[in-house]
Amino acid sequence: MNIIVVGLSHHTAPVELRERLAVPESRMGEALTRLVSYSSVKEGMFLSTCNRVEVYAVVSNWEVGLTQVQDFLVSTHFSLTVDELFPHVYRYVDDATIRHLFRVSSSLDSMVLGEPQVLGQVKDAFELTLAHRTSGVILNKFVKKAISVGKAVRTQTRIAEYAVSVSYAGVELAKKIFSSLKDQTVLLVGAGEMGKLAARHLVNSGVKQIMVTTRNTHRALNLAEQFNGTVIPFEDFRSALPKADIVICATGAPYYVISTDDIQAAIRQRMNRPMFLIDISVPRNIDPAGKDVDNAFVFDIDDLKTHVGQNQEERRKEADKAEDLVKDEVDVMLSWIRGLEATPTIVALRQRAEEIKRAEVSKVLSRLEHISPKDQEAIEGLASAIVNKLLHGSLVTLKSEAQSKNGFAFIEAARRFFDLAEPDRTEESTSTIQEFQSLKTDRVGPGESSLPHQGLLENVKSQVNEHES
Repeated sequence: MNIIVVGLSHHTAPVELRERLAVPESRMGEALTRLVSYSSVKEGMFLSTCNRVEVYAVVSNWEVGLTQVQDFLVSTHFSLTVDELFPHVYRYVDDATIRHLFRVSSSLDSMVLGEPQVLGQVKDAFELTLAHRTSGVILNKFVKKAISVGKAVRTQTRIAEYAVSVSYAGVELAKKIFSSLKDQTVLLVGAGEMGKLAARHLVNSGVKQIMVTTRNTHRALNLAEQFNGTVIPFEDFRSALPKADIVICATGAPYYVISTDDIQAAIRQRMNRPMFLIDISVPRNIDPAGKDVDNAFVFDIDDLKTHVGQNQEERRKEADKAEDLVKDEVDVMLSWIRGLEATPTIVALRQRAEEIKRAEVSKVLSRLEHISPKDQEAIEGLASAIVNKLLHGSLVTLKSEAQSKNGFAFIEAARRFFDLAEPDRTEESTSTIQEFQSLKTDRVGPGESSLPHQGLLENVKSQVNEHES
């Protein structure tokens, strides 16, 4: 068996193409059922976000599987042609697939490095896969491990701690000036998008009191309703400045809406308590000379961008740590899969030994008709002990070596030495939706079902047409 992914993302395809491949949740069951109806596709998951559309699958043959999954994407379900899709698609096999999903869930492949949304999107995709029963032993383990890796990256690195949007950078700076934001009052001047976003970030950070003022009264009322705030008439907002601990200015005015004199007057009435002013307007709406007023902290959009640039560099440093963690976990996952490959051989070897033991014990007992049941039990126990001792060393070595890069050779040698038949190629799913719920609060543990799963993973090419993002 092989794990593959066929997909496209913001790295490779325009949003117009990604939109055409999006599958609404109401049709996800139909899409997943069609996916696993292909002959080589044994397990499948569809990951669809605003920045990527990817199909993950466990297939019996990687070459056939890649072709069939690509056919699934260009089928009449999506009304696409091969020529439209192929130039934008990346295709990975086995270790490259594992690494890719681990990087995706860790936000290392995101448009904004360190963003938190993608981990939840991977969880949602997995939950839908479980609900429609299109996953099995390998995909369940693989995706749960990816979710675990995503959590580990967020808890063991600081990749998400540095603001990389202008609006959130303003909030981060406000936190440095005020020990807590929950008791601070915000005044939003204007209705610019970044100003509204900054206000929303402040509310999410604990701010409870927001005053809103714009020239358009109807728009001011709508904004105040969004933030559960109060409306200040635009002509009166200067009288409200002393009440504001944080001022966000985002208007389209071509002049300074807030002057240095306005800032000085507000600071005096505040008895020199600090005031934080964020100017997200272009051209600027707060007089930059206001920075010289004691206890007035004025930042314009260039100041925020500088802060964002520094934070992006910090995130890149943390991303290096995250990449090391991903690399280690890829090795762990590959080791588990290689170990899984040995299971049917171990089961077959034990069954073969048991058959031989029973046959030989039966022959002996048929010639010893007058021995007691206790003696029969002793003979059977002796035969079992001999078989177990003979097999023990071989099975321990096989389990251990199966997890190495040359594991396939050891498995194949064991089958030849003991004249074992080729393993059955059927799969069983052991994961349940209840099992998945634990992922929402706990790290995934290493335990997993040891049901037989076949395949020659180590004998498969590492990746196809690799696209390194």
